[in-house]
Amino acid sequence: MKIVAIVPAYNEEKSIEKVINNLHELAPDVDILVINDGSSDNTATICKNNPLCMFIDMPYNVGLSCIVQTGLRYAAVNNYDYALQFDGDGQHRAEYIKVLVDKSKEGFDIVVGSRFLNTKRSFSLRTLGSMLIGAAIRITSGLKMTDPTSGMRLYNKKLLNEFAKNMNYEPEPDTIAYLSRVGVKICEVQVTMNERVYGVSYFTLAKTIKYMLRMCFSILIVQWFRKRGVNNGD
Repeated sequence: MKIVAIVPAYNEEKSIEKVINNLHELAPDVDILVINDGSSDNTATICKNNPLCMFIDMPYNVGLSCIVQTGLRYAAVNNYDYALQFDGDGQHRAEYIKVLVDKSKEGFDIVVGSRFLNTKRSFSLRTLGSMLIGAAIRITSGLKMTDPTSGMRLYNKKLLNEFAKNMNYEPEPDTIAYLSRVGVKICEVQVTMNERVYGVSYFTLAKTIKYMLRMCFSILIVQWFRKRGVNNGD
């Protein structure tokens, strides 16, 4: 069984080496692919000099969607059985990889690591946004998601080619909603995530509100006009 952890990294010089080392220590059978998203700090140099990971260096900042798709394309071309999206900021924990894989073996195509499946969440604007996005997903697809914005996602072999080739498959909650509606089997497992120690989150107050509104609009309106075209031959 071949598994690759796709680790997007943008200005993560203070955390990326620890992420790589922890992945290697706690999940030694998992290959590590770090993709540098045009960082302006020493992220690229640190990764190039670390023998524990494979490395792709983007010449400029292309954004998370392109980075993840690059990783999934790599996984498909190299015949991996699973690909795991795993943050480079140290928030995701490698000990849960086995939990996600074991759950996928029960017949699920995508398994999402949820912070809130069995744990009560504290209230904030971000958690409110997550709840609204989760409600939109449930309305349109029937799928209950307690942590729809979680970036810890495991994809099985069946979906690797589809994600690698379809430019519309961004690693976002609206894609999860769409795929669930068209029959892809998706579930969550409970995980614990670390707090960010270094760097600053992308989501400021304004960006959080904008993201929440964009995702809800996409899930409730835009996704109804999408057409699945890789696996069913359309």
